[in-house]
Parts: sequence; structure tokens; C-alpha cells
Amino acid sequence: MAKWGHGDPRWIVEERADGTNVNNWHWTERDATNWSKGKLRELLVGVKVENEVGSCEISDLKQVEGEASCSSRKGKLIFFYEWNIKLSWKGTVKESGAKHRGSVEIPHLSEENEVDDTEVNVSKKKGDGDSLKDLMKTAGVSKVKEALEDYLKALKTEFTTGMILPTKTVPPQEMTAKRKLSEHTFQDSESPMALDAVGVRIPTVAIHMRETFDTAVEQLYSIFTTKELVQRFSKSSAVIEAEKGGKFQMFDGNVTGEYLELLSNKRIVMKWRCKSWPEEHYATVALNFVPVVGQTELQLNCKGVPVCKEENMRQCWEKQHFEEIKRFTVAFANPAQFNQLEGIL
Repeated sequence: MAKWGHGDPRWIVEERADGTNVNNWHWTERDATNWSKGKLRELLVGVKVENEVGSCEISDLKQVEGEASCSSRKGKLIFFYEWNIKLSWKGTVKESGAKHRGSVEIPHLSEENEVDDTEVNVSKKKGDGDSLKDLMKTAGVSKVKEALEDYLKALKTEFTTGMILPTKTVPPQEMTAKRKLSEHTFQDSESPMALDAVGVRIPTVAIHMRETFDTAVEQLYSIFTTKELVQRFSKSSAVIEAEKGGKFQMFDGNVTGEYLELLSNKRIVMKWRCKSWPEEHYATVALNFVPVVGQTELQLNCKGVPVCKEENMRQCWEKQHFEEIKRFTVAFANPAQFNQLEGIL
């Protein structure tokens, strides 16, 4: 690993007239979010199923929340996608001509699970029409999953066109020497790149974590945005300006940053850095608060962590945030107790 301030020559783009990504070594990334939203609408809306009872059709894409991206490094494509999708369906009973409507929800489509294992929930508006709901829960769900498979195929083929560039011809001896150099001098982290304050490229990595807390969404959100509560769970001084553009400082100044987005009880996005990181280098941390029965799931997505600090970053969130917040909330498991605590503070 090159020292800070001394660039590793393997990160330098050279020997191509257009100056781009020699031998696909460098990390390149494309945001596939908008493309994916259009492709999902194209593939899902209009899906039809039919049997002797009646027919059903996906009539609308009501909601598609999440993100997708494709990255390339050393000729390898890496995909990230995470979607919460809500669809509307309508159906007609053949014998009576009665029409019914309902919804289809796909709460978590991601690269963590195969499409066959992805949860697809079907519901119907009040009234008759259970036979159409059954049709959607069987043949309809099957067709929806086929459409999701088609989306992933398109993401990995259609969307990625041009991401793997032609490589230059390297003599076998030179290729062997370069491979040995790579094996001994750089850990293959499959990481994107950022620049530090003096322009040195920094290999970075993305971190995705989930944790469930036995507390309501409102309470957990408050713990991250209220100065006194932050100081309670972190057991240290803090500066918390919980508004867009506001600054924060935690763990006696060892963690600092800025709030980029605050959606009450739903989402927090921050510029985030540790004191030991290269000067002026920040990661982007997104916290999503998802209510479940009697609990809250916290989804952490972090991009731009220096590769050499990945484990420290994970430990920081697991030990100094998640575990300490759980200890803190156990003492105030009763919502009335917690509200009383907030009032005192």
C-alpha cells in the first residue's frame, strides 16, 4: 500500500490515447437507479395471468424505493441493488364480470437473496374476489418473479454495455511480473477510489449493515438526533445540529461530519469521517429506519470508507453504536419512561 502523499503507479491511467482505465484495473461505477426504475416499470406493468375463474393484470407501479449500481474493477462486474416495490393489480371474474383490485408488495429485492427466495405479498381490497387473489398469489407471483429475473438479466447485460473496456496486449513475462507485484503489494479489495486532500487516490469500500432494536422508530430516530441522548449512549461529549447542513461531533471529536438529509423517523444521511482518516476524506452514511412489529430495523449503507479502515468502521458501528444503544434502550423499554426521559433532558 502506498503511503499517504505517494501515489501508487498502478493507479495511474496511462498507455491509452483516451486516458481511461487501462486493463480495467481502476474502479468505475455507474448509478443504475433511474435506469432500474424505468426497466422495472417496463417489465412489471402489464403482467397478466388467467385461468378458468378469471384474469388478473398488474395495472400500475405505485412505488419503487431504493437504489442500484454497477461497478467494475480488474475486469469484474459487481452489482448492488436494493428495492422496495409496490404494485397495483386488477382482475375480472369470468362468470359474473365482477371486477376486483388489490396490491402486490416486494419489500426487499436485493443481491443478498435469489429471486426465488424473495418475498412477494399479495393483498386484495375488501369484498368478494378471493378466487382472483388466489390466482395472483400463485400464477401472478410466479410471473412477477419472472419479470424480476428479466430485470436482473438486463441490469447485468444491457445496462453494463461498455463498462469493460478492451485491454491492451501484454507480453506473458510482463503479465506474470505484474501479477506477482500485485499479489505482494496490494490487497484485492474490489474497492472504488476517492482522492485525499492532496490528490492521492484512496481505495474505498462500501459497508452494508442491519440491526434490529426493541424500540419504536420515533425513539430510535431521537437517539441519533438529540444531543443529550447521543451523549448518553456514547458516554462522551457531543455536538448535534440535527438539520440539513448542520454539523455533528461525537466521541469527544473522534467522529465528525455534516447532516445531508433528515426525513423524520425514516432516514438520515450524513457526511461522516473518523479523525484517523486521511485529511478531508468523508464517507456517506445513510441510516434507514424501518418499523416492524414492536421493533425497529436500522439499515446502514455506507460508501467511501478507506479500505484500510473497513474493520474499524464496522467495529465502531457494532460496538460503539449498536451495542451501546441497545443497552441504553433496555433501561427505558417502556415508551412512557423514554418519553419522560426526553422531557427531562
